Amino acid sequence: MRHYKVVNAWTRLNIDALNSRLRSASYHVTSSFLLPENRRISPFVKKRDRRELNHERSVQVPGYNYKHKKNNESKVSSELRKLCLEDFPGVEGRQLGQKATLDSNSENHDVVFGIAPCFLALSQGRRKAFKLFVKDGEATQRASVLKVCEEAHSRRVQICHVGKKDLDKMCLGRVHQGVCLQASRLDYLTKASRNTLGDKGNNGPPLWLVLEEIQDPMNLGAILRSAYFLGVDRVASSLHRSCPLSPVVSKASSGVMEVMEVYGYESLEDLLRMKVAQGWQVVGSVGTDAEAMHTPILRCSDFQLTKPTLLLMGGEGGGLSRELLSLCQALLTIPAGRNLLPGVESLNVSVAAGILLHSVLRSRQINQLGSRNLS
Repeated sequence: MRHYKVVNAWTRLNIDALNSRLRSASYHVTSSFLLPENRRISPFVKKRDRRELNHERSVQVPGYNYKHKKNNESKVSSELRKLCLEDFPGVEGRQLGQKATLDSNSENHDVVFGIAPCFLALSQGRRKAFKLFVKDGEATQRASVLKVCEEAHSRRVQICHVGKKDLDKMCLGRVHQGVCLQASRLDYLTKASRNTLGDKGNNGPPLWLVLEEIQDPMNLGAILRSAYFLGVDRVASSLHRSCPLSPVVSKASSGVMEVMEVYGYESLEDLLRMKVAQGWQVVGSVGTDAEAMHTPILRCSDFQLTKPTLLLMGGEGGGLSRELLSLCQALLTIPAGRNLLPGVESLNVSVAAGILLHSVLRSRQINQLGSRNLS
């Protein structure tokens, strides 16, 4: 009898210790484990426990799967682990989160917002990052947010935890996806790059996209995204009456603005004349209702990219200026698929840019493939 009481007391002590340990780790243990005599567990509890057990086996930090990492890459620093666990019950308060305010000189900085823009701004290193603001609870719920936090932590960027209203205020109510990054501004490049990007195409003759007075940041961002995806060698823009490289442009480009260099020119006419002297051809773009001109107008599908080319796109509404049109050796147009009603007889400039770039760069791929087959 005494032996039974001793064993029973020892069992209770162990169960109490186990309960305490499990509570501190925010891990829910089924009542069937703690109380073996209770076999009647609701299906909801069983399902929850099974899901949590699988989750515990597959991750090292709640909310993020490290199965794809190998060896020591799956290890996360203690500071970052505290960041990820801070919203779980039973874990001590925020030890990594700092004061959630912008720096005093924030007027000279940008607030980049969105998963892809923030991650690429951090990883590409073209900006100087100061603070990463993360919505409370996001780091534990979404692997994409945790990835941004890891990148910021690896670069020793301060990570701050804020509420949704604070993030909304930082990015003026735009879609931030739970993260904002205070960083230095990104401007047009006004000096020639030291590398040879754009001077010699990786896949045949190079193609530069030249933009004149694109004022809508959403259009500019969409154009950059298409240019990067389709393989444009360089993007150039007029500095006069063109929208700046703002966080809105970065978000609209899904972060491509953080990767792709955009060159700014005071005079696009001087650029065109210089490239023509180097043997490049200048090709403009016009609508289907373009007036009769001395310059030949071709369907975009009929154009073949066989030499270094500058493709010009005009701004919203007015299109290309007469000065630039006069320097074009050919003009491309996108044929409509039906009779168009007044007011809807044209395309948005970002949509038109995507169609033209796809057509022109596809011809480059076809020509290069043909030359390979002949050789």
